[in-house]
Amino acid sequence: MTVLVTAALVLAGLAVFALGAALGHGAARRQQEHSADSDVARTTFHVLHTASLAAAPLRAGLTPEAARKAVRRLRPLLGTSALAVAVADDTVLAWDGAAEHHRDQLAAQLAPSPRTRILPLPCDEEDCPVRWGVLVPLTADGRTLGTLAVLGGAESTTLVRAAEEAARRLSAELDLADLDRARSSAHEAEVRALRAQISPHFIYNSLASIASFVRTDPERARELLQEFADFTRYSFRRDGDFTTLAEELRSIEQYLELARARFGRRLRVTLRVAPEVLPVTLPFLCLQPLVENALKHGLEESVDRSSVTIVAEDEGTEARVVIEDNGIGMEPERLRAILRGTAGPSTGIGLSNVDRRLRQVYGDDYGLVIETGVGAGTKITVRVPKFRPGIQAPPR
Repeated sequence: MTVLVTAALVLAGLAVFALGAALGHGAARRQQEHSADSDVARTTFHVLHTASLAAAPLRAGLTPEAARKAVRRLRPLLGTSALAVAVADDTVLAWDGAAEHHRDQLAAQLAPSPRTRILPLPCDEEDCPVRWGVLVPLTADGRTLGTLAVLGGAESTTLVRAAEEAARRLSAELDLADLDRARSSAHEAEVRALRAQISPHFIYNSLASIASFVRTDPERARELLQEFADFTRYSFRRDGDFTTLAEELRSIEQYLELARARFGRRLRVTLRVAPEVLPVTLPFLCLQPLVENALKHGLEESVDRSSVTIVAEDEGTEARVVIEDNGIGMEPERLRAILRGTAGPSTGIGLSNVDRRLRQVYGDDYGLVIETGVGAGTKITVRVPKFRPGIQAPPR
C-alpha cells in the first residue's frame, strides 16, 4: 500500500511539473500560491526537487557514475524495493536497493526496446521483495540508449506510470548531454581548423628569419627562437576551450615579434591595454586570427609601411578589443561572403570561424563588428562579457 501511495504522489508531482512547463511560469506560480499550505503541494514540490536531483547527474551522459547517483536519489522517491539502470548492450550500470541477486536475470531481458515492458521476476527466496519489474526506455534524440528498471513485489499500474514519467525526466537530461557533446565536438572542430590555418608561410618565414640572425646576432636568434616556441606551444595546446585576455595578448605579442623580425621597420605596432581587462575569459584563439588577418591584408599584400593597432578597454560589464590596420581593406560584399563562409578556400576561415564561435558562446549580440572598404584598411571590434557563468579559463 505504501508503494502505491508513494508512486501516486510521484506521478502527481511529475504531472504537475509537465503541466507547469506547458502552461508557463505564471500559471505555475498561481497554482503554488493557492495550494502552498497544503500537504499535497508540499509533497509535490519535494517530488519535483528530488526528481531534478536524480536526473541531473545524467547531464554528463549515461555513465556508471552518473547512473549510480541517479538511482540512489530516485529509488526513495519511487518507494520501490530496487531500481536499476542499464545500457543498450545489456549491461547493468547501477543497482540500488535489495534483491541484487536478480541482476543477471534482469540483464538477460534488457534487449533495447522503444516501449515499456512488464517483466515477471520469479524467485526461489520466499522473503525476496522483488517479484516483477517495469522496464522503461531511456532515450536521446530518438535513440534508445538504455533502460530504467523499477522493481517491486506486486504489479501496479500507478507505479508503471510513475516509472514512465521518471524515465522521461531522465531522458530529457540525456538529450541535453547529447547537445552538450555536439556543441563540444563542433567547437573542437572549429579550433582544429584554426590551428590548421596558422600559415605555413608564416612558420617557414619565421624560421628563416631566425636562421638569418644565427651568425649576425646569435642572442637575437635565441630570443626569437624562444618566442617561436612559446607561440606554437600556446597555439597548439589541448587543455580547455577558453583562455584569458592576458594569455591571448601574450601570444599575439609573440606572433608580432616574429613578424617584426621579418618585416623590420615596415611594420609598426601599437598596443594599448587596460590592466583591469587582462583576467577576462574569452574563447581560445579568438583574437590571434584577427591579427593574422590584419598582417595578411597589410604587409603581405602591400609594399608600403603597415601599422597594426590593438586596443583593449574596460566598458563596465564588458571588455572591448579593437584590432585595426591600414591595409588594403575589402569590398563590403566580399566581407559578407567571408563571414558566410562562401568566399572560397583561398580567403581562409579565420574571420568566419571567430565570428561563429563568439555567437555560439555569448549570443548573436557578440559577433564581430567589422568596418572596412577598398583602400581604407580594416577595423574589427570584439566585445565579450567580463563574466559569464560556466565560462572559465583552465588554471595555469
